[in-house]
Amino acid sequence: MNELVVAVSLWLSALYGLPEMEAPPRVRFLEPRQVAAVRYGRADIVHADEVVAVYEPLTRTIVLSDRWRADDVADLSVLVHELVHHLQRQVGAEHRCPEEGEALAYEAQERWLGQFGTSLEAAFGIDAFTLAMRTKCLW
Repeated sequence: MNELVVAVSLWLSALYGLPEMEAPPRVRFLEPRQVAAVRYGRADIVHADEVVAVYEPLTRTIVLSDRWRADDVADLSVLVHELVHHLQRQVGAEHRCPEEGEALAYEAQERWLGQFGTSLEAAFGIDAFTLAMRTKCLW
């Protein structure tokens, strides 16, 4: 897994001019409801199974669903997304709101998927409106 993380982070660094990763994040695999619990502080939320990953900045850990597969393009794009957050943490990126920090992560994920002829909408049902809501400061 470490080699995959390094390879993807090098791709991200080259693509976005980010510095190379200083240290790889830890990666943990949990059941989907447990991933939701990490993300929201509780597992009894509606659609908890849809939470496929989260980045824990304090521990520099990527938490992936135990259903994640390295041979699946969409699953790999989730790793791309979370690695963006890790690299953002490394460079001390600041955002006006949490959603603003998602913009680059979703952009990188979309670019990754596009290399394989798919998209956020095709792979995850994330259309342009949903993407805008997830990446803009609304409050």
